Amino acid sequence: MKELYLLYGTAASLGFFHTILGPDHYVPFIVLSKARNWSRSKTLWITFISGLGHVSSSVLLGFVGIALGISIHKLESLEAFRGNIAGWMLLVFGLIYFFYGIFRYMKKNGHSHPFRFLLPEKIRKAQHIHADSEESIKKSNKAGITSWMLFLIFVFGPCEVLIPMLIFPAAQHSTIGIVMVAVIFGLATILTMLGVVYLGYKGSKQLKLKQKSEYIHIAAGFVIAFLGVSIQFLGW
Repeated sequence: MKELYLLYGTAASLGFFHTILGPDHYVPFIVLSKARNWSRSKTLWITFISGLGHVSSSVLLGFVGIALGISIHKLESLEAFRGNIAGWMLLVFGLIYFFYGIFRYMKKNGHSHPFRFLLPEKIRKAQHIHADSEESIKKSNKAGITSWMLFLIFVFGPCEVLIPMLIFPAAQHSTIGIVMVAVIFGLATILTMLGVVYLGYKGSKQLKLKQKSEYIHIAAGFVIAFLGVSIQFLGW
């Protein structure tokens, strides 16, 4: 019993530290919330759903592996394979969003009048309001695609440290132990994600980027793509 309590504490600690040390667990939500002007509740909801998918996929894999008697080596190999897929997905998603930001910037500047500064102030303000209203409509229509892409990436993202922790209670034939380890690890991971994203969201609100807002989608895509490169080639 003491061993299980120690394992529960380890599960909570690893859930916290593996999230904190993996910027891919929270940076995409922070930069996209800023770029797409998500509300706090929407940002945290997307983070929660993605985190739930992230943990649940590894828990399900672990449960199925234990039930079928699959060796830990094979389960860890499968988790590594899933991690490779998730890394590539994050990289591709970042590149797509990066080029979307460039396309949006070029389209916006191509649409604007080259001698706009010569127009009367009322006309310039009217054009700005019209452009903002069109952009708001486009954002409301496309926000769901970005959210679902994040969710899908996190579903493929593995929790490598979880599988070994499930093996010990399984060897002790403790169903409660297996469930408790999964629940504690999952709660620690998701709560840490929510906490860091919340702090990042509040911090990003302090940044005054109105003059540079036309570049924010490009910057968001670059940051996400860099995370993908770091995971795939730098071993983050």
